[in-house]
Formats: sequence, structure tokens, C-alpha cells
Amino acid sequence: MSSYPNLFRPLALRACTIRNRIVSSGHDTVMVHDGAVTEQLIAYHAARAEGGVGLVVVQVAGVHESARYTAHILMATDDSCVDGYARLAATVHAGGAKIFGQLFHPGREVMESQDGSMPVALAPSAVPNERFHVMPRALRAGEIDEIVDGYAGAAERLARAGLDGVEIVASHGYLPAQFLNPHVNLRTDQYGGTPENRLRFLERVLREIRGRVGEELVVGLRISLGEHDPDGLNEEIALDACASLDRMGLVDYVSVTSGTSAGLAGSDHIVPEMHFANGYTAPLAQRMKARVAVPVFVAGRLNQPQEAERILDAGQADACIMTRALICDPELANLAAAGRDEDIRACIGCNQACIGHFHAGYPISCVQHPETGREIRYGRRQIARTARDVVVVGGGPGGMKAAAVAAERGHRVTLHEATAHLGGQVLLAQLLPGREEFGGASMNLEREARRAGVKVLMNSPLDVEKLRSLAPDVVIVATGARPYRPALELMGEPVVLDAWQVLRGESLPGGHVVVVDWRGDWTGVGTARTLAARGHRVTLCVNGYGAGESLQQYVRDAQLAALHRERIEVTALVRLFGVNGDSVYLQHVLTEEPIVLEGISGVVLACGHESVSGLLTELEGSGLPAVGVGDCVAPRTLEEAVLEGLVAASEI
Repeated sequence: MSSYPNLFRPLALRACTIRNRIVSSGHDTVMVHDGAVTEQLIAYHAARAEGGVGLVVVQVAGVHESARYTAHILMATDDSCVDGYARLAATVHAGGAKIFGQLFHPGREVMESQDGSMPVALAPSAVPNERFHVMPRALRAGEIDEIVDGYAGAAERLARAGLDGVEIVASHGYLPAQFLNPHVNLRTDQYGGTPENRLRFLERVLREIRGRVGEELVVGLRISLGEHDPDGLNEEIALDACASLDRMGLVDYVSVTSGTSAGLAGSDHIVPEMHFANGYTAPLAQRMKARVAVPVFVAGRLNQPQEAERILDAGQADACIMTRALICDPELANLAAAGRDEDIRACIGCNQACIGHFHAGYPISCVQHPETGREIRYGRRQIARTARDVVVVGGGPGGMKAAAVAAERGHRVTLHEATAHLGGQVLLAQLLPGREEFGGASMNLEREARRAGVKVLMNSPLDVEKLRSLAPDVVIVATGARPYRPALELMGEPVVLDAWQVLRGESLPGGHVVVVDWRGDWTGVGTARTLAARGHRVTLCVNGYGAGESLQQYVRDAQLAALHRERIEVTALVRLFGVNGDSVYLQHVLTEEPIVLEGISGVVLACGHESVSGLLTELEGSGLPAVGVGDCVAPRTLEEAVLEGLVAASEI
């Protein structure tokens, strides 16, 4: 009997029966070219279908030319989209999953240009948003008719392509939600002024779709309950709207999420990072279930099948959206069904390579599973023609990934770690406030390596002579990095530590501490918060425009909010020059004017890292074939280390 009787129970929606309650929701992938489905996108979704997911909901498709909110949106405005969708649907069906497509218009939520010039944004009324600072133009009646017809036409095309359903995106403050929201919809015509009028746009869209696609196609609705914005769509208004549409028989399911694209705090809920509790939106779905008769889906940091099962068992929802969990481990459903929970690679909610890549305009991936988004090249392990003896030096993330992949390909792999613990800098990162879940990356990678049959030797440092005696066919060097200490003028024996020392428990004298942050990442912000929690007054001096500058927006927002709550001072655009006793000397990076902070009890450096590359350099002239991965090549992040481990091991 399955450990998850609810999770693996089929779900019937009209003529469509979904094999389980695990859903990959619509999410931008940046795997679209010229508005069309690509082979990369097909391979990406195929991996999840073959991995056992019940339902794939494809990312948003624009229903009107004015819907182009990014340069890499799918478009369903003419028949040229049908062939690509048909190939995608056939592939997902071959994997045993069902497939729906999202239908979309952003309204005022336009996040980027198509060609560098600012587009015209349309909305119910000329009310600006706060996040992208877009001032829209109010829709004319004829344009509303065009967009309504665009939804229906797009739905008809997706139905012809063989998709099982469509989902109207009324979540996150997009156009349908803008019509529902009295703060944004100031119209005095038939689309504004009363709840019934504000619902009219969405009602028309749904009626037109049903009239065009017949009775078999599933038609769902995605909506936010609570936009976490002062001018956001009120939760009760959203509930009332869904209840009305349900009574009219216009929706087959409701997919519940939270947040809005329109504001910074609200947008953090679009892809909630690791400080949000797992399944924190389940009570919202439960409120929706109390108001509608149709099935309710829920999204919100559902990383593990146990969490999804609890929500289903409690009757809070009928299906669970586990999108990032499936980005991190496409095999999640199959592993859970087989009772192999320990082999599931759990998402850690870091947001770096999934939504972080999307915001940067790159195809999404995962820091733990770089095969994601690279399925065509790395999606299936190619067994090596000749098994070789591979030695991996260093048990950080890059070393563990390289070892696991090499072993999976049939090589004989031994991993040597100089210390008593695997994980490298991940073990430090998990000590930062709000970063505890990051340690899961080390556990997951270690599990992969041991499952693949890697021989792991702890407290086993290696040098060139020892490697010669081992006589491996290939050496993969993953010796990492150490804290970088810039040249400083120091007088009067000041207390100067690096962030690693603080995280490992070294203390500073009580009083005012300065944290010098060169990179604007987790290290400086997290170290400042650590010291504040120990009772210090803290000033965070950053080299960029603001704290956390290199972090993905939703992650950065959470940290900036914490800095404000914890009363940590931030001084931007400075570099450290020196320390004299209790005075810290800084320089403004734009004006070169001096800035002096006095009465300082200690300084903590978060100035990046320098490679531990000595072994790699020696091996280059030794005759032993060697390749470096991760920080020993150049100090970067977990993402690059794991990716390079994959690439190096795939080429042996």
C-alpha cells in the first residue's frame, strides 16, 4: 500500500483523469523562442512527465499582442502556435501526464521591453504599479472585446493541439485580477463600479472560451488569495468572485496561490523563498474549498510528498502544486510512489537558478540539479564506453556532484575529503539566519554520491605524490576557496575577523561592529544579522548600491526587511581602506571622499574568496590528467560548482 494514499489517488476533471495529485504549475522557463514552443521546452516538460507528475500546466501564453510582458513569452494569438503545442502535448501524454496551458494577459504588469523601447501597457484604469513603475493606459471598450476574443481563440488553438485543458491566470495582479480589484479598476462603465461589473470581464472570458471549445476541455482559474499589498485584491473579493463563477458553472477547478506582481512585498509570494514556511498557503486553499464545489489546487513551498499528503489528508486542497520541487527533482513522483523518499532531492527554496535565471533572462535550472533546463544534453546519463579510475579531491558540492555523475556513468570513483565532513561552504551557509535549509544541498548531494556507489574517504588530504601512488586515470580537483583578505592599513591592533570565523563561533568585543560586504550576497547580510542577534550594534558597509544586491529579488527583499526590523544600519557605495584602533576608514566609491566610523569594537570582512588552487596548478605539470571544478577554478557560487561537476564528469 502506498505511503501516500491521497497524493496518488486519481483526480477527474470533466473527461480528463489525472493520475495523481502532483501538479507542475505554469511557470516561465525562458525556453521559448519567438513566442513558440522549442525542443528545449519539450524536453524539459517530458522529464517531469516521465518522472511521474500527474499534471503539467504550461507557462503563460499571450492572448493578445499587448500581452507580451517579457521577450520570451509563449504566444497563442494565431494558428502558428498549434504545431509546437501539439508536439509538446504528445510528448507529455507519452510520459503518462495530462497537460493544460495557461492563458494570459498581464495588464499593467509589463516587466520588460521587446526591443529596448517602453511598450504601451493596458489596464482597466490608468493606475500605476509600484514594482515595475509602469503607468498604464485605460482599456477602450473595443480593446476589451479584442482581448476577450483573444482568450477564446487561444483556448480553441490549444484544444486543437491536443491539450487537456486551459487555465485562466487571474493571479498575482494580472489583468483579470485588475478588473476585480476596486483599487485598480476605477471604471464607471459596465466593467466597473459594482462587484458584478468588475467580474464581467472574467465572466465574459470564461463564457467565450466554453462556447468555443465545447464541453470536454477542462477550464480552470488561477487566483491569489491575499496579494500582500495595500492596494491589492482583497481576499474576500477574490473568494466571492470564484464562488460566483462556480455557481455559474464556468470553472472546473480553482488554483490558489498568493501575492501580486504589482509590489515588492507582494511579489515575494510568487516564488516564496526558504524563510516562508512549507505549505503556508494551505489555509487559503481551505477557505476557497469552503466557498466552491469544484476541486481546489494549492501552491506555496510544497517541497516534499509528506507535506502534500498532509494537506490532502486534512481536506485543505484537492491537488498540490510542487513546481520548484519538480525543477529540483523531476523524478519526485516516481520516487515517492516507490517508497524511496530518502532519494528525493528536496528543493531548498534558494531561488537562485529557477526564478533567478528567469529574472536575468536565462533558461531556468536548479543549483542542485543543473540537468534541469539542459535535458537535451544532460537529461539521460550516458554510460561510459570504458570504465576508468577517477579520484575526486574535495567533498564540497562540486566534488560530490562530479563523483556522483562519474559513478553513475560506470566509472570507479573515490572521493577524498580533507576534513571530517562533506559539504564545503554549504556547511557555513546553513548557519546564516534564514538560511538553515541551505544545508539540504549538502545532504542531497551526499546521498546522490553514496547511492551511485562512490567510495568516500574522510580526513584524507591528497597531494601530488599521493595521487601518483594512487595512479588514477582522471583527477577531478574541487578544493574550493578560502576567505579573501584585501590589503588594508591596520594600526593599533584592531579586531579584524572574516565572516567564516564569525560563523564558526569566534566572538568580538561587545559594542559597535562594522561588517564590510564586497559582493552584496548572503554572506555580508547574514553575518550582519548573526552579529545583531548576538547583541552587537551593526553597520553593514556595502560596496554596491545596496545590501544583498547580487541576490534574487524575492530573497533580497526578505533580507532587507530583516535588516530594517533588526535595526542594522546600511552604508552603501563604500570600500574599506583601513582600521586604526576603534576607527574604521572607508572611501566612497564614486567620489573617493573619506568616511570615518568611530567607536568601533571590531570589523568583519565579507570580501569574497580566493581559490585554493595549489593542487590543481601542480597537477597541470605533473602528467596526471586533471580538471578543476568550482571555486578552485574561480570563486563563485554553489550553482557553478555543481554545474561544473556535472560537466566534468560527463566528459570522462
